[in-house]
Amino acid sequence: MNSHHAFSPSWSTASIPDAPDTSPMDLSSLSGHFDACQDSRGRWFSLHCLAESAHGFVAPRFVTSLVTVMVVVGIASLAL
Repeated sequence: MNSHHAFSPSWSTASIPDAPDTSPMDLSSLSGHFDACQDSRGRWFSLHCLAESAHGFVAPRFVTSLVTVMVVVGIASLAL
C-alpha cells in the first residue's frame, strides 16, 4: 500500500540557497596564512623535510632500526 503525502518534507543540506561569496576578511586571513607558510620555508626547509621523512620511516620500526644500527656498529668495531 503506497500512500503519498501532498506536503512531504523537503530536505536541504545548505542553509542558504545561493553560493557564498568570499568576504574581504576571509581574503585577508588567507593572505596572512599564505605569508606565514611562505616564511616557514627557510633555508633549512629541505633538511627538515628529510628529517621528518626519516622519522616517519624509523618510528614504526624502532626496535628493528635499533638492532640494525647495533649490528652495523658491532661489525664496524670488529673490522677496525
